[in-house]
Amino acid sequence: MLKSFHVKIIAAHLVTIILWASAFPGIRAALTAYSPGHISLLRLLVGSLVLILVACIKRIRLPEIKDVPIILLLGFLGFSVYQTALNLGEQTVSAGIASLLVSTTPIFAALFALLFFREKFGLWGWIGSFISFCGVAFIALGDSAGNFSLNAGVILILIASLSESIYFVFQRAYLKKYGFFSFTIYTIWAGTLFMLIFLPGLGEAIINASMNATLAVVYLGVFPTVIPYFTLAYITSKTGASEATSSLYLTPVFAFLIAWVWLNEVPHFFAIAGGVVTLFGVFMSNIKKEGELFRNR
Repeated sequence: MLKSFHVKIIAAHLVTIILWASAFPGIRAALTAYSPGHISLLRLLVGSLVLILVACIKRIRLPEIKDVPIILLLGFLGFSVYQTALNLGEQTVSAGIASLLVSTTPIFAALFALLFFREKFGLWGWIGSFISFCGVAFIALGDSAGNFSLNAGVILILIASLSESIYFVFQRAYLKKYGFFSFTIYTIWAGTLFMLIFLPGLGEAIINASMNATLAVVYLGVFPTVIPYFTLAYITSKTGASEATSSLYLTPVFAFLIAWVWLNEVPHFFAIAGGVVTLFGVFMSNIKKEGELFRNR
């Protein structure tokens, strides 16, 4: 039988993958009535309100003053930049493709962990990274009509992935200090503060939006915004940043399925071909490391 620790890690991975996958079609649904900035703000406001209640119940202590600048920075990168860039990108990129592009986060995270924390990357990591980015290039240049043209939305989503990977890697020391639960709450609140620049016009947008679009944003705020970050922070605190993000290569599979059912989105040839190459590269960059983790347990 699996040990309790292993079961908790596996469960945390599954919750993260499924809920995060649902965020991509959720954003596309919300974009039918809201601007990218308003989606980010309303999503984070909903999440922050839920977390205020949680913090009061759990009696979460406030962070030390000296740590506030890094909390603000990581909240800005992990939530403000990530969500805004992703929303902007999904204006021209389908939910499934967006999830494929964000699946490069483990590679960016591993590279930052190598540069700043001397975590091993290895030959397979470099080979996998090269293969994965070839897949991304194929996705970036192929459109739904079967032609080649650069899609700026792809660049925006890669910026979101890069920003998110920095958040995952550099939160480690603060997870040890505050715990994954408290620190994730701090950074979500920090990200919400920066999003207040989009406050003008939000009330009018809510009044004019369809009920389905508003419910999509509320769902984004309660589920993909809050819960996956807790589970990822928990995994990071137990196993490290590289493994915490390594399972995210499975997210596109669920994202495509949910987008197909929810939005009737069908991927084009270049998306499928580039996606297979991208996921294969991400898988290769992590498979040897994961094998070593399981052997050591």
